[in-house]
Amino acid sequence: MNIPSATYRIQFTPSTGFSDISGILSYLTDLGITHVYASPVFQAKKASDHGYDVVDPNRLNPEFGTEIDFASLIDTLRLHGMGWIQDIVPNHMAYDQHNTMLMDILEHGSSSQYFKYFDIEWDHHLEGLKGRLLTPFLGSHFGEALESGEISIIYGRDGLEVAYYDLRFPVRPGTYDSLLTYRLESLRNTLGEEHPDFIKLLGILYVIKTLPQVQSEERYHQTTFIKRMLWELYRGNSHIKAFIETNLRIFNGQNDNSDRFGLIESLLSEQFYRLAYWKVATKEINYRRFFNINGLISCCVQDPVVFEDTHAYTMELVNNGIFSGLRIDHVDGLYDPLEYLVRLREKVPDVYIVVEKILHPDEALPNSWPIQGTSGYDFLNIMTQLFCNPDNDATITKIYADFSGIREPLREVVRHTKRVIAEEHMAGDVDNLAQLLKRISGRDRHGSDITLQGLHRAMTEVLIEFPVYRSYVSNSSFSESDRHYISEALGKAMARSPGLKYELEFLKRFLLLEYPDYLSDDERAEWLRFTMKFQQFTGPLMAKGFEDTALYVYNRLLSLNEVGGVPDRCGISTDDFHRFIGRRRESWPYSMNATATHDTKRGEDMRARISVLSEFPDEWETELKKWHGINVDKKRTISGKRVPDKNDEYFLYQTLVGAFPFDDAEIPEFTERVKEYVVKAVREAKVHTEWIRPDTAYEEAYLAFVDDILKPDSDFLESFLPFQRKIGHYGILNSLSQVVLKATAPGVADFYQGSDLWDLNLVDPDNRRPVDYLKRRHMLTELRQKGVQGVRKLTEELIHTKEDGRIKLFCIHKLLAVRRLMPNLFLKGSYLPLKTAGVFGDRIVAFARGYEDRWGITIAPRLLSAVVPADELPLGKKVWQDTTVILPNDLPDEWRDFLTNSEVHAIDGALSVGEALAAFPAILLINEN
Repeated sequence: MNIPSATYRIQFTPSTGFSDISGILSYLTDLGITHVYASPVFQAKKASDHGYDVVDPNRLNPEFGTEIDFASLIDTLRLHGMGWIQDIVPNHMAYDQHNTMLMDILEHGSSSQYFKYFDIEWDHHLEGLKGRLLTPFLGSHFGEALESGEISIIYGRDGLEVAYYDLRFPVRPGTYDSLLTYRLESLRNTLGEEHPDFIKLLGILYVIKTLPQVQSEERYHQTTFIKRMLWELYRGNSHIKAFIETNLRIFNGQNDNSDRFGLIESLLSEQFYRLAYWKVATKEINYRRFFNINGLISCCVQDPVVFEDTHAYTMELVNNGIFSGLRIDHVDGLYDPLEYLVRLREKVPDVYIVVEKILHPDEALPNSWPIQGTSGYDFLNIMTQLFCNPDNDATITKIYADFSGIREPLREVVRHTKRVIAEEHMAGDVDNLAQLLKRISGRDRHGSDITLQGLHRAMTEVLIEFPVYRSYVSNSSFSESDRHYISEALGKAMARSPGLKYELEFLKRFLLLEYPDYLSDDERAEWLRFTMKFQQFTGPLMAKGFEDTALYVYNRLLSLNEVGGVPDRCGISTDDFHRFIGRRRESWPYSMNATATHDTKRGEDMRARISVLSEFPDEWETELKKWHGINVDKKRTISGKRVPDKNDEYFLYQTLVGAFPFDDAEIPEFTERVKEYVVKAVREAKVHTEWIRPDTAYEEAYLAFVDDILKPDSDFLESFLPFQRKIGHYGILNSLSQVVLKATAPGVADFYQGSDLWDLNLVDPDNRRPVDYLKRRHMLTELRQKGVQGVRKLTEELIHTKEDGRIKLFCIHKLLAVRRLMPNLFLKGSYLPLKTAGVFGDRIVAFARGYEDRWGITIAPRLLSAVVPADELPLGKKVWQDTTVILPNDLPDEWRDFLTNSEVHAIDGALSVGEALAAFPAILLINEN
């Protein structure tokens, strides 16, 4: 198996395609990257800037380039000796007209060869959704859209279609006769009954009426015949063309009938889909979505046929040696993740596989999964906590509460936001689960008297209380951790809703698979199916309720507000860090060490800055009050309330501290980026405005506030910048320590595109902006040249010009060079936490990696505000005084710093931190022998 040493995440977009990436591979190789880690490259919805809305998993995205461009990219990749980790999306596809499998279902219904490919409830309890797939893409209610002429029937080479602006949906072939028989007598009179073209048209109508209603090649052949013959008649006979076009105008409401739109409405009612206002999906829906995104429909990859068909091209590229690794997107959305991963592993036994899995800090990745680990959110969050001061946890909480007025603990905020999502944004999904349970329970003597409303309420309470993203109960697996999390959610739900005791007890039997003896095998299978469907919903609810809502409401310390993070816990000890890394080294040594991804809420160096606020709570509070006083008159009053409110104001100030550019020339562009960001943030919070009900007055007032306070020479900036630059200084030091720890700890060092320089990005799409690789290439070339002339002189220069980011690039380059030089040390080496002593011992993270006779020691400082003032660097014995790193007896005394090439000597089994950190703020020592 080809285990990566260092990966570099590339975000393909229509403006950054195969040829563009081919041109940067030499730079990535020189940087030390061993594997490109690519966003989805398969055909996605047109103009997609992320690629997760795939329409065809068996075709490359033509917007990225041709197959020749891709082949050229792979040839260049191989020339540089690099591998390719591919992000794949098994859970869902785009609900889009270019999704030919889905469009085939909309055209043929149960007769489609793809009928079972998507997670659709065709036998829905609502009459309007029985046998019809909800199509919730209208911008207004159906009746309004129809009568305004926004919905129409059109005709072309591909047959009849329903058009709504740029959207197109196929018309069911068996309903063509509605339009073709309307006024048919007039066409008969015009052409004559014996006219060959009229006879052909009658033949088409006969084929339409006799279409097979089962899946068959014959049905597809006859459908092709209908479309081809009708097109020939349309193109070849002006009378038939005029007949069809006139009927289209009449059906589309251009007539004098009393019910002008009755004909098109009747035709639409006969389709295998139901056009609807997009908001309908929040309450009524019969397909499983990705989270609550209407445009992403989930796949049934648990079906072996669907798995084979949707993974065919991926398997081909793996077997041809093009993909050397896979990253599985949203593994928690799958019906049975273990079964999926086992099947995938059987197909690709020697491929590196990681999954996107969000873990609670106390949660373990299932050890039965045949993979190498996660894509790194667990590492990211422990790293962020390491640079927050736990001593000031309570103080930070009080400052936030006093300023914002929000005193609810995080658990109550999350409970509230999950309820909002469950009851307002995903009510239809919860209702489908309740209906499924009701159908099953109605055949059980203990459930026959339980009402649908009672089941719905009980289920909602358990979903809200679920402590992790999901459990993994299946026919072949039911772990103790699964039992623990399910029982915890049930227990909390019972404590908070004692009136639902009977319903919750009944639900408990299902979720814990406590089958009554009298159940048949088929009935037990139904119980299990409900539990597994239930599990598929806990993750999306957690994601939308916690990640996409609570993390924009609870703004105590924004560096902690990350996917899988613990925002109400500020900081950990070095012992906590070592325990985490030690467990990871033993269980999942090849997991990714990520500090930024395409989904993170903030860039890694933005987080590193904001964490510094935990070291200056009193000064932070003073500055907050001062800025509020300066800016209070810049707020507008909307509906009797000042905008932004103080919680949003608190959010904004942290954002500015974390993301403010080093170069003042960037402030105008930065202001626009912040304005886009705050609109997204307040909509996600769903307090004053939201995506489905935007309050433009609040948003515009907030944007005006941002504009006012960021004007050049504003009173706010004059007050803000000195404090921000102070925080920025320590943020740089945090970032350098973070790079050293990431590159030397057990795991695969992962870098998000552009983070090779300072990463001060905001949430997507801000973090998918184009990256200036020419600038990076030039910087790296210069660094390598200067390094040959004298590395000590170079590091002195970099420290004094640290704001330009070259110091980070240098650090990454040097560390990845040693990883390539000594791969076994970092991929297979042991992990040994090292004790520290002296006045600043608790401000040092140190560990050793060992493999055979080779040793490396990492020394990285943290919480440096107590070590040096803001205008100084943590270098030399004068700063570190008696602080030492204690070495075990079997480690050597002679070391060399790989970053600066300085020699460091241990005396009496201890390394002087002041000697070790004499020239660079964080280091990697390699034993001389």
